[in-house]
Amino acid sequence: MSAGDPALFRRYRLQLFVATWLSYFGFYIVRKVYAVVKLPLKEHFGLDDLEIAWPWTIYLVTYMLGQFLAAWLGRRFESRRILAIGMCVAAASNFAIGLLVDAESARAFLWICVTMGIFGFAQATGWPHNVALFANWTRKSERGTLFAVWGTCYQFGGVFGKGLAGFLLGWLGLAWSFYGSSLVLLAFTVYFVLRARERPESAGVSLDEESEPDAAPAKAGAAARPAALPRAFLVSVIAMGLIYFGFKFLRYALDSWSALILGEHFGMSATFAAYFSTAFDWVGFLGVIVAGYWSDRLPGSRRTPVIFWMTCGCLLAVTAMWMVGLSSPVLFVALLGLIGFMAMGPDSLLAGPSAMEAGTRRQAAVAAGVINGLGSIGPIVQEPVIGWLKKTQGLDSVFLLLVVIVLLTTVATGLLARSDRRRPA
Repeated sequence: MSAGDPALFRRYRLQLFVATWLSYFGFYIVRKVYAVVKLPLKEHFGLDDLEIAWPWTIYLVTYMLGQFLAAWLGRRFESRRILAIGMCVAAASNFAIGLLVDAESARAFLWICVTMGIFGFAQATGWPHNVALFANWTRKSERGTLFAVWGTCYQFGGVFGKGLAGFLLGWLGLAWSFYGSSLVLLAFTVYFVLRARERPESAGVSLDEESEPDAAPAKAGAAARPAALPRAFLVSVIAMGLIYFGFKFLRYALDSWSALILGEHFGMSATFAAYFSTAFDWVGFLGVIVAGYWSDRLPGSRRTPVIFWMTCGCLLAVTAMWMVGLSSPVLFVALLGLIGFMAMGPDSLLAGPSAMEAGTRRQAAVAAGVINGLGSIGPIVQEPVIGWLKKTQGLDSVFLLLVVIVLLTTVATGLLARSDRRRPA
């Protein structure tokens, strides 16, 4: 068949989409375990709110640093190869944490912290290199909608990961929350290695692109020595990364602490708290789809107006959570879902299509790594800060802080949209 065969191209692209969807879905399944078992781990090791925050804080630090490492590796090696290694190491690290929980050694918690550091570096390969593969196989005019569908991987991954961890926690015990998720990721890794292709040319097909620039195809394995990155490209991705800080601060704060709040503040069991905390993810995936479809229908497939208006909606929802969300579990869960809808749309556009379109396709891994890396400082800061606020000032102060963070993010996205309007469509 010829390189221009549309049917063959669609077949290989579908295989790539499924393989990368399962890849990041699997990364999320193992990533969500700690948030679900935070309260049982706290009781198991006899820790307070600050101490139980340390393993996840260490993970977040190495995840942030790993984003920049992943961006550097993306200029030298195939994303497919980096992802396969990252998935294997993530599964092994998560499994090791389960063994440490079962060991009940006096030093087990210390080694959990160390393993979490390795886990963070492995997880950091997931986003930039799946985004890079997606960019290789898509056109700008279709990315918003296609990525909205593809982006459900981390929405459903969050839901399934929390549900699986909660189910295994109640059925087989604490350690199996880690074992079970690792086995799922390993199965997805096998599928990814067998099905994912680096770019259309690797499969003997081609992507007809209207006008998007790209570099000459690289040979398999290590790439040629990369050229210096343009200054305008770096300024753009750094600006988006600083805005992404606010979204990731909010997202990880709610993701990391909502199950614990449902358990402690409203008296739910750990299993039911895990189930209800998935409201953020369940409703959030609808926000991703709406944002992607909406942005593709704007002239020039602009992303920034959608990012701004949905951030305004997020500000209203977070303010409502601060004012009335802690008065009942029903309101808390409903507002958790609404915040997920308003936050996950802009989150997905910034880290996905906007990263792919900041430069050429071959710069997509760099853009995604830098944006996600700078944004990942937010989760690092939120974990100890919220642990300290919750312990010393109470939950009201925690949600007031989230209101302030989202307010600043709304101002920043407004400036980004204003700047983008001055550019040609």
